[in-house]
Amino acid sequence: DLMCAEKAGASWWVYVLRCGDGSLYCGITNDLKRRVRQHREGTGARYTRGRGPLRIAHWWVSGSKPEALKAEHAFKKLGSEQKRAAIRGCRRGVAPVIGRKS
Repeated sequence: DLMCAEKAGASWWVYVLRCGDGSLYCGITNDLKRRVRQHREGTGARYTRGRGPLRIAHWWVSGSKPEALKAEHAFKKLGSEQKRAAIRGCRRGVAPVIGRKS
């Protein structure tokens, strides 16, 4: 869970918020609690302002900022149904398999 990841010294997270209108927002951060608080206070990304209530739909730990950016980019390239399927198929803290060819 999130607390275990924080205690383990995770440095970067990729997260997905479910907005009140049902849309999804994906971002990265090195402090997930702070970033979610910023979104809820309206000082996060412009996209999430006025779209509350916001809930964390999924998050996963990333080893580095470049790795987190790659995962965020791959997730954002998915269609909305693919994003929802990726979230449903994952446990929290475990990255979805995105763009990997079998």
